[in-house]
Amino acid sequence: MAIKLHNSKKIEPNMSSMSDLVFLLLIFFMITSTLVSPNVISLSLPASNSGKQNTPQNIEVYVDSLKNYYVNPEGRGADFHTQAADSLMPFLMEAVAQDQSEQHAIILRADKSVPIENVVELMDVLSMLNDSVEAQGMERYKIALATEGKK
Repeated sequence: MAIKLHNSKKIEPNMSSMSDLVFLLLIFFMITSTLVSPNVISLSLPASNSGKQNTPQNIEVYVDSLKNYYVNPEGRGADFHTQAADSLMPFLMEAVAQDQSEQHAIILRADKSVPIENVVELMDVLSMLNDSVEAQGMERYKIALATEGKK
């Protein structure tokens, strides 16, 4: 005859501390994801009352407050940095060669403290880029100036 024990206890792990851990991890990842900045270079863009959003951009050119120029193709980070706009042309041509999108847009992000002369100089370089791209039988790139949105 088999003897049965009446006070058999089920052994189960306590899951209440596991839910606390998951909740804390969720809060941690929510906070750290908001700290990630899409721009590698800190710029204070000029304000605009236009409510238009930029189309998806392929190539970005930055000018910071120290008049340093950066080329950032396809959002991969600052690939090139110089203090003369004229030396950007080979790197812009490389970015155009790597560009596979249909939008063909160059977004110019200039700090609001940068003199307009430097912005015009950069736009001249981008115009020369468009001339060489058109000479190769490719479509011209649209040039857009990035601004801060209306608050």
